[in-house]
Amino acid sequence: MRGKKQKEPAGMNPGEIFAALELLEKERGIPQTFMMEKIIQAITTAYKRDHEGVENVIVDVDEERRDLKMFVQKNVVDEEDYVDPANEMPLEEAKALSAKYEIGDVVNIPVDKMEFGRIAAGNGKQVIIQGLREAERGMVYDEFNSKQHEILTGIVTRVDPRNGNVSLRIGTGTESTEALLMAGEQVPGEVMEEGMHVKVYVVDVRRSTRGPQVLISRTHPGLVKRLFELEVPEIFDGTVEVRSIAREAGSRTKMAVWSNEENIDPIGACVGPRGQRVAGIVDELRGEKIDIIKWSEDPAEFIAAALAPANVVDVWMAEEGKACRVLVPDDQLSLAIGKEGQNARLAARLTGYKIDIKPESYQEEDPEEEPAEIPETEPVSGAAEESAGTEEVPGNPEE
Repeated sequence: MRGKKQKEPAGMNPGEIFAALELLEKERGIPQTFMMEKIIQAITTAYKRDHEGVENVIVDVDEERRDLKMFVQKNVVDEEDYVDPANEMPLEEAKALSAKYEIGDVVNIPVDKMEFGRIAAGNGKQVIIQGLREAERGMVYDEFNSKQHEILTGIVTRVDPRNGNVSLRIGTGTESTEALLMAGEQVPGEVMEEGMHVKVYVVDVRRSTRGPQVLISRTHPGLVKRLFELEVPEIFDGTVEVRSIAREAGSRTKMAVWSNEENIDPIGACVGPRGQRVAGIVDELRGEKIDIIKWSEDPAEFIAAALAPANVVDVWMAEEGKACRVLVPDDQLSLAIGKEGQNARLAARLTGYKIDIKPESYQEEDPEEEPAEIPETEPVSGAAEESAGTEEVPGNPEE
């Protein structure tokens, strides 16, 4: 009389596990050996958890037959030394299995097929599902990591009324993920609504247990630079270079540009015919003012240009350190400093110099004073220092 056929455990049998791993390797690029190691680790851990005290468990992988078998390993000991049934086997019992066994040998005891099948089915499926998740996270991370310091367009999915943080669904064409635009990375006064399409700058991409974290910003100076690359072909192809940017998001940006081709006007290229190019960027930035100046390798000339729209009479460079004193017409002192010191502050960030602005009449009071004597304390006229709102493009323009 035939015995009843044992019912297969729910989940995945060894053959299905092999088939799933082949598919993972083919479609997701995850090596079968890597996933099989994960599965073996999971099922041995599960067996030890169910059988307290068992220390040595191995899994035999038969790739040809696409089968898995589990064995508990026990050390053969003398009857008098037999104290640990979970990990030891007395010599007499081992001899009953095979006459070849001697004290010190290791016996592989097959785990019941039904029990092993139950463990393998549940844990194998769980590991494969986890592997799929990790693979997807890895693919999303790789995709977005290649987009660092680029502009992506996101769709607003939620605006948190408590803190103002905005959730965006951003994509790269093949992958998409949720990203959080923190309130501090939003342009002051900018109103976000669900369904809006918003351009954001990818500051960084980090790995986490919940998947890749994409750090995005609307206030970063890099956003302005990338917008000009999109609008100005001469910047995109390298004919015109953006040498430095200083920005106070939502209010004003100063950008220094340069070209090594004499017949190219870098400022005109950025402004565009009838101001169309810069106007498009101003619209994207919700009316933020943009000052475009010509970069110069001469620090005094560069500083004078950076203080536009004010005219500069003279620039005295300090003998040591990155500091200078600038003279402007008396009636343009407030224009050079700007509202709440903004113009001077942005010029300092743009150039990387501490700028002490004085009226032209100051020269008559002490014309022989050396700029090296510029006080260390910040003058009333508003010397400003470089800050995080600046992006400089390294490199020698003469190269």
